[in-house]
Formats: sequence, structure tokens, C-alpha cells
Amino acid sequence: MPTTRELSSGASRLGGTFGLGSAYIIPKKAPMSYSPILIAHIFAGTLGLLAGTAAMSFRKGSPRHVLAGKIFVASMLTMGVLAVYLAIVRNQPNNIGGGILTVYLIGTGWLTARRRDGETSRFDWVVLLIPLTLGILTWMNGLKVVSSGTSSQDGVPVGMTFFMGSVMLLAGAGDVRMLVRGGVSGAKRIARHLWRMCFGLFIAAGSFFLGPSNRPLRLLSAVGLGQHLSPALFSTPLYLILSVLPLVMLIFWLVRVRFPNAYQGAIQLASASPDLTR
Repeated sequence: MPTTRELSSGASRLGGTFGLGSAYIIPKKAPMSYSPILIAHIFAGTLGLLAGTAAMSFRKGSPRHVLAGKIFVASMLTMGVLAVYLAIVRNQPNNIGGGILTVYLIGTGWLTARRRDGETSRFDWVVLLIPLTLGILTWMNGLKVVSSGTSSQDGVPVGMTFFMGSVMLLAGAGDVRMLVRGGVSGAKRIARHLWRMCFGLFIAAGSFFLGPSNRPLRLLSAVGLGQHLSPALFSTPLYLILSVLPLVMLIFWLVRVRFPNAYQGAIQLASASPDLTR
């Protein structure tokens, strides 16, 4: 059987292949120091992940969903603002854009839910510059990476760079379309709220689970729990599943909201199908 060191080394190469860091990392005995800003950032992000998961699980519009949503918005906005501050202090340009994008998505998603059908404001004309600017800069950065002959930058695959840049540009285009048409209403308004909230949750989940140096293990080890848990809980495959789960839920809810007849028809077809296991 492979030793722990061999397992850690092999998993590190696997994580490096995907630009996700090590799949297994043995916690160091030396204590880690956390600044108050970083502690607040981690707490807000963790609370946001839990509240976002709860909000997706509860019935939409129910009191529990509303409460979880408020906690999610407050936590994510706090996390995003602190992420921008920490990225500036540590000279991490990619994290600056990620923090700003998270604040933009959560903020506009919250406004969409709070407003009445067809309601817009001058603020929307100003804020749409955020995704358009970030999207253009992200695509320019991706093209620069491709022209240099490399496939990643700072551990981020160039494909992910283009994906995020495209999402930013689509978000900006959605803002422009909303303003030109005089706002959104009905199912379109709900869909706009859902995809922005879920994608903001996806960014937070990806940053936490797929960030450098195995952040979940580092966090649990800092409070004395990491070394008592199974290494399987800190594997790259599990992190990938947890990170992509918000996108899966996003697709599910968008289909349910935008195509309610098709969704109800699928449910009725499934309930009418014979049980082949008998």
C-alpha cells in the first residue's frame, strides 16, 4: 500500500494538473496566524456558504427562505468587500476582480428580488459598467496567457479565465437588455435573481474548496479538527462536486422557473411510469 507521503505527493500532482492545488495536504504543526480581517472574511464566507445552501433547499418565498437569503446576502457582501481589500493588500489582481464580481452579482440579485416588476433606476446604468469592464479585462488577460504559450496563470486554467470573462460579459449584456426593455417581470425577474445568487455562491464555493493550499483542511486544522478527520473528506474529487453543485442547482431552478410546463410534464410522466423494479 502507498505511504501517506506517497499519497500526498501523487495527489499534489493530480491537483496541480487541474490548477487546484494539492488533493491531500498534511497539516503542519506550526500554528498559523490570521489577521482580524482575514478571520472576518473566512467567517463571512463560511456563513454565506451555509446560508446559500439553506436558501436553495427551502421553498422559494417561504419565511425560512427569506431569512436564509438575508443572511446569505449580508455574508456574501461582507466576504466580497473583505476579499477585495485583502487582494489589494496582498497584490492579487485576480482576487480583486473575483471579489468585485461577487459583490456585483449578489447586490444586483438582491435588488431584483426587492423590486417590483419592471422597476429600474439610474443605478443600473452605472453598475452595468462593472461586468462589462471586468469581462473585457478578463478576456484580454486570457488572450495574453494564450499568446505567451502557457495554459494557466497563477494556477488558474486559461479555459476558466475565458469562462468567467464570458459570464461577466453576459451579465453586462443582461443588464443592457433589461434597461432597454424597461425592466424585467414575472418568471424573467425570478430567473435573473436566481442565476446571480447561485453563481455568486458558485464563486464562493470554488474559492473555498478549490483555492490554494487546501483551505478546508487548513481551516479545520487551525481549530484542531483537521487531523482527526478522514483524508477522503479533503480530496479533490469531493471538492469538485461541492464546487459545481451550485451550478447544478442553478440549472435545475432556471429550468423549473422558465419552463414550468415542461417541468410539471416531466414530473407527471415520471409518476405515471410503471415501476420496473417490481
